[in-house]
Amino acid sequence: MRDHNEQASGIAYGEGRLQKLDVYAPDSRADANRPVVVYFYGGAWQSGSRADSRAVAQALAAQGIVTVTPDCRNYPATIFPGFLDDAAAAVRWTRDHAREFGGNPDRIFVMGHSSGAHIAAMIATDPRYLAAQGMSKRSLAGMIGLAGPYAAFQTTDPHMDEIFPAALRPRALPVAFVTGDEPAMLLGAGTADTDVDPRNSDLFAEALRAHHDNVELKRYPGLGHETIVKSMFSPRDASSPVLADVTAFIAAH
Repeated sequence: MRDHNEQASGIAYGEGRLQKLDVYAPDSRADANRPVVVYFYGGAWQSGSRADSRAVAQALAAQGIVTVTPDCRNYPATIFPGFLDDAAAAVRWTRDHAREFGGNPDRIFVMGHSSGAHIAAMIATDPRYLAAQGMSKRSLAGMIGLAGPYAAFQTTDPHMDEIFPAALRPRALPVAFVTGDEPAMLLGAGTADTDVDPRNSDLFAEALRAHHDNVELKRYPGLGHETIVKSMFSPRDASSPVLADVTAFIAAH
C-alpha cells in the first residue's frame, strides 16, 4: 500500500539488484517547478534500506519538495567508491525524470544523514562521480548534510579498513576536494552527538568558507546522532528547527 505522498516505488535506476529508488511527491503536481531532494540514509555504509527514509521523505514532500530515496550498494556488497557510483547514478536518474513528478531538474539537492551525509557531500565536492554521469557540481542546487563525517572517520568500527582501504582513503573525505565551485551547503550537527564528532561539520564549513563557498552551519543543542533526523518527523517536534532550516535553505536556493 502506498503512503499518501509516495508516487512510485521500486524504480530501477541501474541494472543492479539494489539499484532501486522510491519517489515521494506532494499530492498536487499542478506546480511543475518544485525543488527536488535526493536523500541518502545512514547506516555506516553497511546497513539500511530506502524504507528507512520514508518518514523523512514524507516530511519533505509535505513541504512541497519532491523527494527521491535510493538504495545504494553497501558493504560487503561493495566498498568505496562503489556506493558513490550508485549515488551519482541515482542523481542522474532524478535529473532525467524529475518533471514526471512535478520537480524542476535544475533545482536538485542532495541530502543525507550520517554516512548518507558523507555520500551527499562527496557527490557535491569530488567531481568524478557526477562527471561519470554526464553531470557536474553545477548540476546541483545544493547539499544538505546532517551529522556527517566529512573530515575524519570513526576509528572504532572494525570494518572501516575494509570499506575504505588505506590506499583509497586519501580520496574518501569531502574536505579534501573543496575547490570553491561547490553548490551551496547546509550542515547540521547535534551538540549531543557521540557517534560522529560534530567537529566534522565545523572543519568542513571552515574549508568551504576558506574557498568562499556558500555554507550555513547549524548546531542543534541537545540533539544526538539519531534525534537530529528523527526530529524532522516526530509528532513531538512539530516545530522542528531542523525541518524548518532544511526547508528554508531549499527555498533560498
